[in-house]
Amino acid sequence: MIDMNYLYSGDASGAAARGIALRETGALLAAQADVTVDANAYINLPVALWIAPEKVFGGNVGFGIMAPVGHKSVDVGIDAFAQVTLPNGTVINANRSLEIDDSTTKFGDPVLNALIGWHEGNWHWTVGALLNVPIGPWESDSISNISFNRWGLDTTGAITWLDPKLGHEVSVAAGFTFNGENPDTDYKTGTEFHVEWALIQHFSKTFTFGLAGYHYQQLTGDSGSGARFGPFEGRVTALGPILTYSFTVGKIPVSTQVEWLHEFDAKNRLEGNMGMINISMPLSVPRGQ
Repeated sequence: MIDMNYLYSGDASGAAARGIALRETGALLAAQADVTVDANAYINLPVALWIAPEKVFGGNVGFGIMAPVGHKSVDVGIDAFAQVTLPNGTVINANRSLEIDDSTTKFGDPVLNALIGWHEGNWHWTVGALLNVPIGPWESDSISNISFNRWGLDTTGAITWLDPKLGHEVSVAAGFTFNGENPDTDYKTGTEFHVEWALIQHFSKTFTFGLAGYHYQQLTGDSGSGARFGPFEGRVTALGPILTYSFTVGKIPVSTQVEWLHEFDAKNRLEGNMGMINISMPLSVPRGQ
């Protein structure tokens, strides 16, 4: 059983400008909009994972399900300016400001998980897949939905090198996310690439500390009739500290992990800070252990 707690706070801002010639009247229209976005989220992601007792292809096979629930709030500010130049040279200016606030506390889409992992000496590696099942609540007039309202498949391969004598650990995981189209908005997010890494020192059997990070890069553009801003490919990188602490409750081993990452070099995405607090434990321990 794994209980993951995801916290995020980020913002973004940008400007869009456009000029239009009104041919029938001879007038010119120039418009610009400055947009700011502030978002905050807390998502609890409980995961139930079952590891098969027998090995398959020499590895350990696991199947799981994740059922997210949480709160998300989004604040959008728009300052619009329009200038019309009439054929006689008269200039007319217009300004308008708009604030949009939206928040929600709901369940998200359930996510199915399958993985297989191998171990040999100091090396440990896994391959796995996550499938987002779009059955969670979703509203077309909300900008703070937790569910995606579309199918999504994420495939990931991960490898860890751990020297138990020196306590050095290096972990890298990379994968691709393939997204289906949202049938209510006719919007399809492009294929995404992600890589996560961690450099960790084991100071004891119960305590570790290190540096972690990730990079997200959209490989193909958004598409569909709802993609009014074109491809809109995004990217972001993050870096920060990570620590773990383990203990036992009776005979049940419990592992905790705290992680904080600061984002930078963002494009077409929010930029902010991400925190994770995870607790994992087996629901049962075999006799004799």
